[in-house]
This record gives sequence, C-alpha cells and structure tokens, in this order.
Amino acid sequence: MKLRDIQTFVVGNPPPHYGGRYFVFVKITTDGNVSGVGEAYCVPFAPHLVAKMCEDMFHRYMAGEDPHNIERMWRRVYSAGFTQHPDLTVMGVMSALEMACWDIIGKEAGQPVYNLLGGKVHERLRSYTYIYARPGDKVDVYQDPELSAERALEYVKQGFTAIKFDPAGPYTAFDGRQLSLHALDLSERFCKVLREAVGSKADLLFGTHGQMTAAGAIRLARRLEKYDPLWFEEPVPPDAPEEMAKVARATSIPIATGERLTTKYDFARLLSAGSCAILQMNLGRVGGLLEAKKIAGMAEVHHVQIAPHLYCGPIVGAANVHLGTCSPNFLIQESIERWEGFHSDILKKPMRWEEGYIIPPTEPGLGVELNEEFIAKFPYTDTPLHLDMASQPAG
Repeated sequence: MKLRDIQTFVVGNPPPHYGGRYFVFVKITTDGNVSGVGEAYCVPFAPHLVAKMCEDMFHRYMAGEDPHNIERMWRRVYSAGFTQHPDLTVMGVMSALEMACWDIIGKEAGQPVYNLLGGKVHERLRSYTYIYARPGDKVDVYQDPELSAERALEYVKQGFTAIKFDPAGPYTAFDGRQLSLHALDLSERFCKVLREAVGSKADLLFGTHGQMTAAGAIRLARRLEKYDPLWFEEPVPPDAPEEMAKVARATSIPIATGERLTTKYDFARLLSAGSCAILQMNLGRVGGLLEAKKIAGMAEVHHVQIAPHLYCGPIVGAANVHLGTCSPNFLIQESIERWEGFHSDILKKPMRWEEGYIIPPTEPGLGVELNEEFIAKFPYTDTPLHLDMASQPAG
C-alpha cells in the first residue's frame, strides 16, 4: 500500500463563522483507492497557500510511502530544511496529512483509529461549548453578563455541563498586559452572574487568549477563585511557560493551555515548568494524532489532564474524539455547540452528540467523510485569515 494522490479543499465557513472563517481539508488516496481525510488548523498564511503547502509537503515527503510509516515521515518533515524545531506552520500542515494517514490505516484495518492507539477507555466524552454571539443580538454577548447567563442556561438545558466564555477584552499583538479595572470588574461580574444562573449544574471555564502578564493574571485569578472555575485558560502568551507557571503557583484555579503550541517539545517545557493542570492541544496543529498521543502520555506521568482544543472544522473534531476516547487522562472535549448546521453539513454523516456528550464513532478510520459535493458550493474567496489578533494595543 502506497500513498498516491492528494486533493485539497479550502471551504468558506458562512456567517456567523463559528469555528473560524474557513477550513483547510486534505484528502489522500492510496494506490489501492483507499482515501483518508485531514484538516490543518490556523496556519498563518492565506488558506489557498496553505493548501499548496499541503500538496508540496505530501509530494516531497510522503508520496509513494506506506501510510503506516508515520514516525519516518514525521521525522523527515520535522527536520525539513535543516530545522528540527517546533514550527507551527510545518506542523499544521503535517497534522492534516498525518491524520489522513490514520484514517487510511483504520479503514485498511477495519478499526476506528482509537483502537489502534490503545483502545477505548471512554464510552462517551463530556463536551463543552463557548457562549456564542448570535445573529440579531442587540449587544455584545461578552459585554453583557446577563445575556451570557441567559445563553448559558440554554446550553445547560441542551445537556452541556460546562460553559466557556472570555470577557477579559481584546487579545492583541502587543499582549501580555495589565487588564484595566473595567475589564477586571467585568470579568468578575461574568463569573458571579453565570455562577448564580447555572449553580452547580455546569462548570465555568474562564477563557482568555494570553492577554495578561503573569502579575496581571494573578490579580484577575484572585477575583475569580470564589466562583470556582474549572479552569483559567491561557492567562499569559504561550511563548513563556515559566511565566505561566507563576500564575499556576499563585492560584487555586487549574490552568489550561496549549492551543498555540506544537509538538512534544513545546509541551515538555510546559510540563517541566509546572505551568498547567490541563493541556489543550489542537490536533490540526500539534503534529497529528500520534504526536498528541505521546503528549497525552507525557501529561499522564505528571498527573495532568487533556482537553483537546477545537476552533476549526469537524475533521480536527473527529481526530480529537479518537484521542480522547483512548486517553485515560481525558477531561473534556471542546464542541462548537452541538456539531450542527454547517459543521454537520460538511460531513456525509454528522458527529454524534447526545445530552452533553460526544459518542465515539465505531466506523473504521476517523469515522467521518467529507461531503465534497456540498463543500464545493462554499469556496473561500475573502482575504482575512482564520483568526487574527488586534493589530493595535488595547486601550
């Protein structure tokens, strides 16, 4: 069995853009006409260029290879261009190609991928969602604690037992910073109002995006502790795990982080510094399924749990589900609401979500297939990237 061809798909995600402005998917086919799918997350270049990167990497390092040889292909890519260093672009592309190989391997074996990575530990996976703005909202849901609390109660009624929100203000290219007193007050009020609304029916996940210095994050954490959040997410920028460790030592709130990191080497620094209690690797960026499984194993040694990140499309989502299913230290999985709407239409068969939990697929491979006829109707023709930080310092 040899890898033969690659196709790429750049899919525009219609408003309200839950999960990002677009998704970059790949489809790899073997000489036996078995195909596997993958997805790259948030590579910081125009998506059509990312698609070309996927094609270039495939033809340089993977075409003609047996898809089982993931370690060999991974090391060649990691070392490409005399690098051997964590690179978010290289690993974003490799992640898409690697998960497509696992999809093929599972189909050839007649097994879901989680059975090839250790077997099923969890029969179902607890999930959470962000509180999302909706078309027609008259105010910003992240400036209005009462509206957020109303929406949180809607999610709880649907079955969610954990809700995430980020009222701490814009994240910019100039962070970390000290939050303003207004931002501190608003963040505390959000936790107070949401806790009063949901009581003990749902965990509160306080999301930030690296906006603060360690000192600033500690100031905020002290205000939030009384509301017992399940986690305080990425309180400082991801380039300084030692600074994040200062926050972890100063608060009783578990620190969660990892969506902007890649490879076992980045995560080893986090674990060595004692920076967090929860790892949030994104399977479309971290280097693929096998790399994520290695990181989960490293975390297990440190009694650290995993909560895979998802702000992208359902192929990364499916890969996350396989990782969580076979990982003893799985905590919770990010969902984009209930995997409905466009995220469901992309697939021939939607992900299965029931009363707050994701049900792992039993089909061979990743258990998902792209609806190519459908996604062809949604080309991405705009210029903004998947996600952008504010280009000016916060006022």
